[in-house]
Amino acid sequence: MEQTNMDAEPPLPHPSSTSSAPLHLLLRPRRETFEHGLLPIPKLIFSDGTLTLASLKATLLRRPTPFPHLVDAPAFADALDISLDHARLALQTLAAVLPSDPGAAAAAAADVHDLLLFLYVQSYKRLLPKAHKDPTAVADVWPSTSAFDAHLSALSPVQLLRSSTRRFIPSQADEETHQLSYLQKHLGNILALLADSVEYEGDESLVLTAQNFEHLEFLIQVAEKGSEGVSLSQAAPFFANSDPEMPDVPVPAAQVHDWLLQHISASLEHAAETEIVKDNGLVRPADQDVPMADASVNSTGLQNNVAYSRSQVFVEGFYKTSVVKQAHDIKGDSIKVLNCHDSIIYTLAPLRYATVYGCSDATIVVGAVGKALRVEHCERVQVISVTRRICIANCRECVFYLGVNEQPLILGDNHKLKVAPYNTYYSQLDEHMAQVGIDATVNRWDEPLVLGMVDPHDPLSHPAGVSDVQAESATCLDPDQFSNFLIPSWFGTESAQTTKQNPFSLPESYRTFQNKSHSTLQETQQVIRDVQLEKEKKRELLCALHMHFKDWLYASGHIRQLYCLQSD
Repeated sequence: MEQTNMDAEPPLPHPSSTSSAPLHLLLRPRRETFEHGLLPIPKLIFSDGTLTLASLKATLLRRPTPFPHLVDAPAFADALDISLDHARLALQTLAAVLPSDPGAAAAAAADVHDLLLFLYVQSYKRLLPKAHKDPTAVADVWPSTSAFDAHLSALSPVQLLRSSTRRFIPSQADEETHQLSYLQKHLGNILALLADSVEYEGDESLVLTAQNFEHLEFLIQVAEKGSEGVSLSQAAPFFANSDPEMPDVPVPAAQVHDWLLQHISASLEHAAETEIVKDNGLVRPADQDVPMADASVNSTGLQNNVAYSRSQVFVEGFYKTSVVKQAHDIKGDSIKVLNCHDSIIYTLAPLRYATVYGCSDATIVVGAVGKALRVEHCERVQVISVTRRICIANCRECVFYLGVNEQPLILGDNHKLKVAPYNTYYSQLDEHMAQVGIDATVNRWDEPLVLGMVDPHDPLSHPAGVSDVQAESATCLDPDQFSNFLIPSWFGTESAQTTKQNPFSLPESYRTFQNKSHSTLQETQQVIRDVQLEKEKKRELLCALHMHFKDWLYASGHIRQLYCLQSD
């Protein structure tokens, strides 16, 4: 991509200087944008730098509307010549990855500058022609060695767990380093999209206002330890000394570019030094990111193997066990469940983002997710969640029990997926839903949206899949296979129990079958109670029932859950 020239002398000097900023300031990419904000829609992916996007910016900003800086779905669809449905989906996705919580209105209209940055990073994971040999362009495609590559995508999660190739899968730190390198490479173009052009002594120059600079927080965050809650705008020196009574003086874009490059370079060097320390087996506690702590057992007999990383919690590597994490266990507002097999994972908390990756033969209950849930590269997994939106990619034989406000998005190479209405509750569910803004009157579980094409044999394909074969959709679970999932009531000790039932109403066919099953159970219980048997015979009948139930517990694997979740 072409870099925009920002060397022209600015017309408006600014009183603050980059020298006032601490040289040790560390930056990191805002991972939610890259993990939850990419769509496999070809018309949203541009490879010509700012050429097309600069033209789009001019088109959108000169529209004769009361709010020229806002773009709704019809205007966006018209400007890019895409369908209205794709335009709405793009705006919904953008709203889900914005750092702020602007509310439902953000899904209907977006700020022009946020939209331009969103479109720019769509090229981060793009499909390249199979014959493409340009190493510079290939370097932008990430991961270059991942579960999406041919030699890994052919493996199931269990095979991947046991395979020696698993250690070569990029870690969270690896991915963040690559994302930061991508931002470093394309920083000139990104700033050009945010900058305004002004004339000074016959020359054009690019300047950034304080308002436009704030949009960079969509892509970049402060990574300093102890700086949680400090925004990029607060950490930057450019507008720190401005008079609050006066409008901010624009800053030369070249000055912002130099300042950001300096600190991005320092951050990359720090990441490299940290990796060297880890490779030498001298991991400092302050540098730990993805690696898990040693497993331990908490007071309820549950495994506690969670690491905290920059406001994100990782639950990783559990096998044949049950794990419970409630709101007081989770530091931050994001969680990742990684490589868990033949286990039951409960994350009963209000969250902004959640990811389930590389799991198999597991049941994973995710509390209330206000922004986005992503489930990827899983096999024979049941996911039960209340969420605003969910993206399912590259999964096999999974069932999703959902209370979801937006259409479930299905991407990539999927097989035999099923969707069903939400089927459980826990005592704080209503409270958590209110905290993250989930509407229980809207459930679009049965409206899966399939997006993109896939070619599982192309190692450079987009992770969401844009290639040769139409992605497979999900089918609705048959009502006679639907059942409620019971979460033990002792998980509700944090606060008064307020949720007494599933907050989402069941469709008529599911409710009818559920009532029929309940009636059958009651009739069977009554028959057993009323049967005229001698005391000894009745005892034999009860023993037989208990034995059959015990056999079922062992055969189904539920006996392990009872052992794991037994109270003191």
